[in-house]
Amino acid sequence: INDENIYFSEHHLSHAASAFYPSPFEKAIILTADGVGEWATTTVAIGNKEDLEIKKEIHFPHSLGLLYSAFTYYCGFRVNSGEYKLMGLAPYGKPIYESLIKEKLISIKNDGSFGLEQKYFNYSTGLTMTNEKFNNLFGEKNRKPEEELTQFHMDIAASIQKVIEEIMIKIVTKLKEQYNLNNLCLAGGVALNCVVNGKIFEKKIFDKIWIQPAAGDAGCSVGAALAFWYQDLKKKRSSTLKDEMNGSYLGPQFEPNEIEEELKNLGANYKIFQEDDVINETAKLISQGKAIGWFQGRMEFGPRALGGRSILADPRDPKMRKNLNLKVKFRESFRPFAPSILSEKVAEWFNYDEQSPYMLIVSGVKSDKRKFNEEQNLKLKGFEKLSIERSKIPAVTHVDYSARIQTVDGKFNYKYYLLLQKFEDLTGCPILINTSFNIRGEPIVCSIQDAFNCFMGTNLDYLVIENFILNKLDQKEKLNTDYKNQFKLD
Repeated sequence: INDENIYFSEHHLSHAASAFYPSPFEKAIILTADGVGEWATTTVAIGNKEDLEIKKEIHFPHSLGLLYSAFTYYCGFRVNSGEYKLMGLAPYGKPIYESLIKEKLISIKNDGSFGLEQKYFNYSTGLTMTNEKFNNLFGEKNRKPEEELTQFHMDIAASIQKVIEEIMIKIVTKLKEQYNLNNLCLAGGVALNCVVNGKIFEKKIFDKIWIQPAAGDAGCSVGAALAFWYQDLKKKRSSTLKDEMNGSYLGPQFEPNEIEEELKNLGANYKIFQEDDVINETAKLISQGKAIGWFQGRMEFGPRALGGRSILADPRDPKMRKNLNLKVKFRESFRPFAPSILSEKVAEWFNYDEQSPYMLIVSGVKSDKRKFNEEQNLKLKGFEKLSIERSKIPAVTHVDYSARIQTVDGKFNYKYYLLLQKFEDLTGCPILINTSFNIRGEPIVCSIQDAFNCFMGTNLDYLVIENFILNKLDQKEKLNTDYKNQFKLD
């Protein structure tokens, strides 16, 4: 296009476009919820083929994203970074402050629309999220980063999580009633709350749900481009709609000669395998309790590692969660890990029977796979719950028997699919621990050097880059690094 004009897409239009146009839906309701765009914080749009129209909005300072971030800040986690920690902390507590939040902090209408009582917040006019009135309301000062987490913080996390779930369920229930469409698209930072997404799925309000994998602001780049493509250039969508995000594998990948040259430059020792042998060897190593850095194909776009830049391990090992958290990721021990599972086996292991390729839905482990009953669980408090082996896959079973599921069907990442199949052949378990290939505070590794540095700076046992396998024991001791302090804690 020969056009010197600059085209501007509003923030929430970009979010909505990022969720609708790559979805497999001809028509859908699109709900976007985040901190704030220009002024909008929550929007409803309707998508119909190439058309996308925002129907209604809630404006700043009333925001679900900022409300959740206020509690993130209050519990001592970093705003716009640690919200997922708050979500992970919630199952350790009880929602005993839910009524107080709804009575004092937020008014909720029957359709899910809401307003925040600003006298308790500082984000509109100050440099913090909350103020002294907020602290006095709950009876404690905001926690400082790295201070001890107590039952109080767990109960606070459980309470705000419950409130957000209630509001989102009310909103989507009313939208289904009002617009009578069967498909829902979600975007915005709140759409990364996979517990909320799981609750929406459980209600069966919609036939299908599609969530933009880069639901946060990174996804706005995709949305702005797509909005321009369809709304300004008047392009037509395909007549055979499918998931157009290609598994979110949109990043760089490397050729064998590039990899070998870089590994030589780094002074690494490695072995080269045929592809089948790489799969067999990696599956065997994982089954023997080894933690693997897995660097394959294109890098993922978005906050989730999906089998391109992942750390993989055995979910059957009850010690693996603690080992990975403390020795590899250098992060808090309470944080859960996610399972990757062969898509055809998901209904055998979880209370879920759909696809979840982007790790954005939480569901429960099936009762016949559990080892520890609900009644016993209720007797435990706080981090006492961490020591219990809850299921046949304890390393990916959270303390409420839930898991953030990634289904793998081989369409977008066939090598990862083959690895899961081989691991099942060896162990009878079609599941792997899949966590992002990085340490706490560091971005997910992108380059070969990133991967090698992380490998040498952690207690990972092996690094598998395409068909190159590196054993930590074969590396020169002088290449060991302690680089975790280079990165600001998340």
